Amino acid sequence: MTHGCFYMKLSPLEQSILDSFPVGAKQLLVAVSGGVDSVTLLYALTRLSATLNVSLHAAHLDHQIRQESAADAVFVRDLCAQWNVPCDVESCAVADLAQQRKLSVEMAGRQARREFLQRLAVEVDADAISLAHHQDDQVETFMLRLLRGSGQSGLASMRVCQAIWWRPLLGCSREQILAYAQQHGLPWVEDQSNKNPKYLRNQLRHELIPQMLKINPSFKTQIAGLTQRIQVEEDYWQEQVVRQVNELALPCADGLRLGRDALLALHPALRVRTLREALQQVRGDLQRIEAIHLQAIEALLSGIKSQAQLNLPGCWVARRYDALWFRATAPELPSPFNLPLPLSGELELPDGRVLRTSTQDELEGESAWVTEYSLAALSQPLRVRSWLPGDRFVPSGMFGHKKLKSFFSDNQIEIEARLTMPLLVCGDTILWVVGARRSGCAVAGQGQGKVLRVELI
Repeated sequence: MTHGCFYMKLSPLEQSILDSFPVGAKQLLVAVSGGVDSVTLLYALTRLSATLNVSLHAAHLDHQIRQESAADAVFVRDLCAQWNVPCDVESCAVADLAQQRKLSVEMAGRQARREFLQRLAVEVDADAISLAHHQDDQVETFMLRLLRGSGQSGLASMRVCQAIWWRPLLGCSREQILAYAQQHGLPWVEDQSNKNPKYLRNQLRHELIPQMLKINPSFKTQIAGLTQRIQVEEDYWQEQVVRQVNELALPCADGLRLGRDALLALHPALRVRTLREALQQVRGDLQRIEAIHLQAIEALLSGIKSQAQLNLPGCWVARRYDALWFRATAPELPSPFNLPLPLSGELELPDGRVLRTSTQDELEGESAWVTEYSLAALSQPLRVRSWLPGDRFVPSGMFGHKKLKSFFSDNQIEIEARLTMPLLVCGDTILWVVGARRSGCAVAGQGQGKVLRVELI
């Protein structure tokens, strides 16, 4: 991004901010922990705010984990007041949140901070949320994900700009940040938990990465460069998978459906990315989605069961014959019904359709939506009910009974549709699987007396 002339010489750190500044942003929300990274970022932004024509608003979340955290919050509030930056400070009992959500304290803190910043960004009408992650953080994130078995998409690690999140210092080393802070005499607080070896990130920072640097002094810059190359490849893949999802999508008013045969025909590398994109579209993100979840979807896709489903973090995925169905939540199953059917009039069904009945002297002919019965062969009352386990009927044109479950399977009628499909019954006898198949019972004929005509509207 190009800007006008400056009255001051820009440092590499400030130039990094300038070069990556989100185009058109007028209001920035800056996450400030009180550590040297976020204090440096806030200070640099105050120096550049007039040139960038942007307003700043700071945010600090007290995790209530350390005894010093309340003092850190006061430090941030006072610093922002000194620099004339509006600041919102909130607190959250992250340890309790971790227990409630069954997460590690680290993950719970990350989620709480993310939710706080997103909510505050809406309240202050921020165009971007600025975070102080730097090159060392990027290397640690890469190593963490590598150790946890992340795929290539995860190894792309953090991006400078990603949706509303902006990390302008991602190309700067911690040494550069410290040098800048010392040059400008900036105050900051030290988070002692950053030295606690019980956290995996700290083990990487203080033990593993220093060993890597002994082997290769360029280790950090090379890993940072690798993440950038992976990101370029991921951008290409993203173009392919979005196009693939659009091509494979089936008509669906509820969630997202992809054709099974077309998915199975894809190269495995493209297929797994297509599945991830489908999850992304129905969930809004891929947080808590791991390789094991994608493997479960693959097994669902290629398995022998024509109907099966999975409850995954934040979403529901089902195989329904020749389609894979993605939803944010499982569909709500309809309630059973059992309704009396008048011999002349209309009955509204639970799904909004209507059954219209009439008694007449002559046959008019049947179709998929109309059936006719010999009224004399029917006992009263007639009822319309939902499917029950063990239901059997005699399909027209066939000899003997057939289980309704088998009929549904033969005709690839999905589980959810089975529960809403009306059955016209006379006592225990199924006369019509409405809209699908009539039985061979009570067939009307010329000269057999009155005819009951039932029509699905």
